[in-house]
Amino acid sequence: MPRILVVSPAWVGDTVMAQPMFRLLHERHAHLTLDVLAPPFTLPLLSRMPEVRRGIVARFGHGELKLNERRRLAHTLRGAQYDQAIVLPNSLKSALIPLLAKIPVRTGFRGEMRYGLLNDLRMLDEKALPRMVERFAALALDRGAALPPKLPSPKLTAILSNVETIVQKQQLTLEKPIAVLCPGAEYGPAKRWPAEHFGALAKRAVEAGYAVWLIGSPKDAALGDAIVSASGGACINLCGRTSLEDAIDLIGIAALVVTNDSGLMHVAAALDRPTLALYGSSSPAFTPPLSEKAKIIKIDIACSPCFKRECPLKHFNCMRQLTPAMVWTNFNSPGLTP
Repeated sequence: MPRILVVSPAWVGDTVMAQPMFRLLHERHAHLTLDVLAPPFTLPLLSRMPEVRRGIVARFGHGELKLNERRRLAHTLRGAQYDQAIVLPNSLKSALIPLLAKIPVRTGFRGEMRYGLLNDLRMLDEKALPRMVERFAALALDRGAALPPKLPSPKLTAILSNVETIVQKQQLTLEKPIAVLCPGAEYGPAKRWPAEHFGALAKRAVEAGYAVWLIGSPKDAALGDAIVSASGGACINLCGRTSLEDAIDLIGIAALVVTNDSGLMHVAAALDRPTLALYGSSSPAFTPPLSEKAKIIKIDIACSPCFKRECPLKHFNCMRQLTPAMVWTNFNSPGLTP
């Protein structure tokens, strides 16, 4: 029975995009035991992926070496007798634990000078593998093997029995179709549609018969308050009031999700919810929502995508000129109306 350990990315969206690779591994290896080493905040995602036996907590903050703690964790992993480790992040630090755990085959892209740490070292051809999901999936295959014509899509499972508990706790109702707005983006403000635009959209959605919920992390709470104010109180700010598990379940019952290019965009796509994905500084060519029910909305201007955390030109036109009216027209697309 083969045993594989995957070292997961440290972002919610990237973790979702790793799931097709998990599925490919199971297709290649009968009776596979697949464990994933991940930061604690992404473990709820892994618990919703049937391909993963268990998520193992890696309590290392961004940029933290903590070599002694890595040694201790590696020592505990030796007993699992993994046959292979697949390292998805490109950092040197992410490759240390598989080496210290004495896992015989250690696979990953060259990344941050990882010669010696990885012994199945791959060179990334960015033109051949333009999307992140493809780059992850390629590591599930033998060196040089071609990807299948169509990759499996991420698929998360919502626990609908949990929705009633959340609705009662948050004093929500389910009498109307739900439009979920996800205004955050952990990477930086250049990926966030303006609060006043979200507010105007929320107001129009409520007038059209939707209940509008804002979902995001505690870091998005103030942004959510600004959207509520801009909407004239038309929507409910749940940012910071739900766990990631609860967010998954609430998004799972949405009639429509409007979201920046963020982790929750990938969650919505993996839940197969009708999704309007707003792009400005980033590119859907690299990290698109992986669902046929997702529609990408962006405007074409010369400086976009810039891939910056903040607008380097200070005008933020890629998002400001993407008006609520442009997004609203997509509410009326077939299958997206209440």
